[in-house]
Amino acid sequence: MEFCPKCGTIMFPNKDGCFVCKSCGEEKKITKELSDQYEVSQKVSSQETVIFTGDEIKTLPTTRAICPKCGNKEAFWWLQQTRRADESETRFLRCTACKNTWREYD
Repeated sequence: MEFCPKCGTIMFPNKDGCFVCKSCGEEKKITKELSDQYEVSQKVSSQETVIFTGDEIKTLPTTRAICPKCGNKEAFWWLQQTRRADESETRFLRCTACKNTWREYD
């Protein structure tokens, strides 16, 4: 990601070969060094939401938990409301090694 040197907002590429800040209008020319850092997999319009996908993106928090499948001692975790709102949420865990997913209830 490229950030605006003036206001710190994320800059997006435009059709003219520049990164443009949507907040303050600052422009930064895309040089060979900058273009080597980024890979465009699909073009989207500026109104669309960009979603990063893939297993290589590790954004979930981790905790110590023993995987019931492989015995690994670290797992990603997240909470999700799976029952009524007056009941506690369900904790999901995914092994960092084998990607096995299981749930825990409170």
